Parts: sequence; C-alpha cells; structure tokens
Amino acid sequence: MSFLIRPARESDVPGISEGELTVGRTSLAAAGRFGEGISAAIRDSHRLVLVAEAPPDMPRDGGSAVVGWSKTHYWDYSDGHAPAGHYLGGITVAPHFRRQGVAAALTEARLEWIWERADTAWYVVNSRNQASLALHQRWGFEEVARGPGFHTVTFDGGEGLLLKASRPMA
Repeated sequence: MSFLIRPARESDVPGISEGELTVGRTSLAAAGRFGEGISAAIRDSHRLVLVAEAPPDMPRDGGSAVVGWSKTHYWDYSDGHAPAGHYLGGITVAPHFRRQGVAAALTEARLEWIWERADTAWYVVNSRNQASLALHQRWGFEEVARGPGFHTVTFDGGEGLLLKASRPMA
C-alpha cells in the first residue's frame, strides 16, 4: 500500500486532532490545547510534524485524508540520563490503517530528517510497548537507560526506556 508521507500543514491540525480523539489519546475538552500544541510544533524549525495520507481511491475513516501522523522533539538541554538532542515523538495511525506500513514510513521519514541534523536520534517509550520497540529495532535503537520519565515524558503503569540510534554510515 502506498501512503503519501509529507510535512504537516496548519490545515492538517483538525484531522490530526480527530485521529487522537478516535484512538482515545486526548479528550474533547483537551482537543483545543492539543491542536494548539501541534500548530506550534508545525511552526517550530527545530521540529518536524508529518502526516500520512491515504491514496485518493482508498476509503477513509471519517472522510479525513490524514490516516496517521508523527513528530519529533528537540531538547536543547540534558535531563538526567536524557541528553540534549533530537527525539522521535509519538505516532498515531488510524485503526483501519494499522499494520500497513504507515508507522514505519513515518519513522523512516523522521529519521532521515534527524540524520540531516545530528548523528544520534533518541526515543523514549514505555517498556511495555512491545509494538513500538519491535518497530524501532530495524533502525538499531539500543537501550541507554530506564526510569520513570525523560524530559517531559512520564510513564503510567510501567517504566520508561531511553533508546538511541546512530546515523548509518554513508
């Protein structure tokens, strides 16, 4: 299946917010603040927000062309074991489009963007999130530390992992 992966635009924010509501990652009450945060990330030159669009001929959940999205974070300071640097942020894929390569394509595109800026990419995840850990293995992410949180990310029910991957040699 071929999905278009591209940088997000302000016009994508409602579709991104709708996707977060659909999977239960934000509430209707918090959706406005969530959308404001995504808009700010889109405008931030130190970050990347991507969307995945379904091909025009494919049926879409709720009619939105956005079937997945992801972002990066940039921390200009260290926080305990978590150094300054570029971090992969979360990925959300609409349920109907999961297991079709959307998350892998979004991750590959974000890593290519990070590799243009740094030699190391960082990633934090709940230690129980086996799907995410399995996805990131193909890029050589290795565990660096475990803890209750890294930078502003904390972990409910489990401990967090800090992982890193190095830019592949050309």
